[in-house]
Amino acid sequence: MLRTAESVTPLELFFDLVFVLALTQCTALMADDPTWEGMARGLLVLGVLWWAWVGYAWLTSVVDPEEGVVRIAIFAAMAALLVVSLCVPEAFGDLGLLFAGAYAVVRVAHIVLFVLASRDDPQLRASVMGLAVSTGIGTSLLVGAAFADGLLQGALWAIALLLDAGGPYVFGAEGWKLVPRHFAERHGLIMIIALGESIVVIGVGAEAGVDAGVVTAGVVGIVIAASLWWLYFDVVARVAEHRLSQAAPGREQNEMARDSYSYLHFPMVAGIVLMALGLKKTLGHVGDPLDAMPATALLGGAALYLLAHVAFRLRNVHTLNTPRLITAVLVVALIPVAVSVPALVTVSALAAILVVLITFETIRFAEARDRIRHQMEHEPG
Repeated sequence: MLRTAESVTPLELFFDLVFVLALTQCTALMADDPTWEGMARGLLVLGVLWWAWVGYAWLTSVVDPEEGVVRIAIFAAMAALLVVSLCVPEAFGDLGLLFAGAYAVVRVAHIVLFVLASRDDPQLRASVMGLAVSTGIGTSLLVGAAFADGLLQGALWAIALLLDAGGPYVFGAEGWKLVPRHFAERHGLIMIIALGESIVVIGVGAEAGVDAGVVTAGVVGIVIAASLWWLYFDVVARVAEHRLSQAAPGREQNEMARDSYSYLHFPMVAGIVLMALGLKKTLGHVGDPLDAMPATALLGGAALYLLAHVAFRLRNVHTLNTPRLITAVLVVALIPVAVSVPALVTVSALAAILVVLITFETIRFAEARDRIRHQMEHEPG
């Protein structure tokens, strides 16, 4: 039952496919309600779904998901997560209680499997019990939120997410177990899934018709998606995996995994989802300026993604990524301009800025990049 292999299994990839629908639904939720309140709701739902996915990433780094009862439990969790995803558009409305109930099933299955895996490991069992407490509080607050509305409902969602995600930080990280390379690969794959959602949105956004403007915006959208891929997978993912593998097993390694992956990958994914929202609105009206919310989603999402990379490097390497920090500030500064120029101009400017950033980093750090890409992979650990 315990995991020994370092590679992600087909069942884990199968499980993650349900998360594709969840991401699509979060984008649709914000697109159907293009207000600041709609954006906040979409991000809260995304945060809750992300934390559920994170729990299973930790679980399958301890247990083999394709063995015995674990496989059946994973299938059951997938069914419940599908129900959760279907409820996303009305998670703050008529389907709030069904959302919370199905979400509770996803989380309870996760805790039960962890309890079974920790039978012979007192430290892991103690950590699981702490997680069970924060999970119970978080899911209970979501149930309560189903009977509220307005500001109170939003506050209950925010508190539920904060307390649930904060559990592993409060209760400590000493007892958790993980397979570093598997854990890093799993998060890399979920980044690809998020980027895939941005490509799907390009197709959905063009459903009204295809003309020269839409084709141009679609190509520019691919440039943006490819740039986001490059910024993560060219060097960052390799360095992070290497650092995690070299960290001392136990508290040091677990805290690095928690901070770098469970916490800091969320703003990366959220940034991609927000940019996907901005691209969807652009493809609908390429010649018109973006409204304030979609413009903020597009450019603010890009800035959020870059700032998460800055924090990611600070946590892992303890140095500041100045080029990406400056680029994030520049992108945010374009928001006032984006509401007065055609949307196609805005996405083209964003694509150009990201390409310039990548070109600068590739030339400026060529020697370090070559070492990381071609030598680090041969080093032990």
